[in-house]
Amino acid sequence: MEKIRYQGNALKYVVVYPDGYDSRKSYPLIILLHGFGSNMHDLAGLAPSIDPTGYIYLCPNGPVSVPLGPGMTGFAWTPLADAKTADDVALAEDSVSRFVDEVMQRHHTVPGRIILGGFSQGGMMTYQVGLPRPGLFAGLVALSGRVEDSDGIKKRLPLDRSQPVFIAHGIEDPLIPIDQGRQSRDFLQTRGYHPSYHEYPMAHQITQEVLDDLAPWIRGTLPPLS
Repeated sequence: MEKIRYQGNALKYVVVYPDGYDSRKSYPLIILLHGFGSNMHDLAGLAPSIDPTGYIYLCPNGPVSVPLGPGMTGFAWTPLADAKTADDVALAEDSVSRFVDEVMQRHHTVPGRIILGGFSQGGMMTYQVGLPRPGLFAGLVALSGRVEDSDGIKKRLPLDRSQPVFIAHGIEDPLIPIDQGRQSRDFLQTRGYHPSYHEYPMAHQITQEVLDDLAPWIRGTLPPLS
C-alpha cells in the first residue's frame, strides 16, 4: 500500500492507495477522521488491517490547530466543549462535506460507495455528518466516540434509518466513558436504527480485537473492489 499527502481545497489529507491500485477503476472509499489533537496520519495505519486491496483510504486533517508543546501541533475538528460554539460545529461539518465532495470527484466515486468513520472526536463528527446523509454514506463507524448534540441531530435524521452503524467502545475508557457509548447506541436504537454495538476490555484506543470485528463489518456493508 502507498500513502501520499495532498493539499486539498478544503483540508490537507493523506490517501492510502491499495496494493495493485489501478487508476482506471472506481474503488469504494473509506474516510477516517482522527481524534482531538491528532492528525491525518493517525488512522491511515488501520488500512492494511481492514483490507489491503479493495478500498482507497482517505484521512484528512481537522481544520483547527491544537498546540501540543514546543514545535508540536495537532489538529481537531472543533475546540473542546467548553470553548466550542455552534459556528465551530457548522465550520467543521462544512469542511468535512466539502472534503467528501472533492475526493468523490477526484476518485470518480458515486454516492453510496463511501464508509465514513472516526475515532473519539472524529467519531462525534461521523455521527454529525453521516447520520443526515444515508444516501451518501453506505455505513458509519464510531470508535470511542459519542453522539454529542443529540437534540440537534435528532431534528436532521432522515426518514430512512436503515443506514448501518458500527460502534466500538472501551469499558475502561477514561476520556469518553462507556456510558456515553451506550447512550449513543440507545439514541440510535430508539429512533429505528440497528447499530452493530461492541464493548471491549480497553481504554481510549483501537485494539486488534476491534479491527477483527470492524474489518468484516466493513466488507459486508460496502464490499471491496475485487
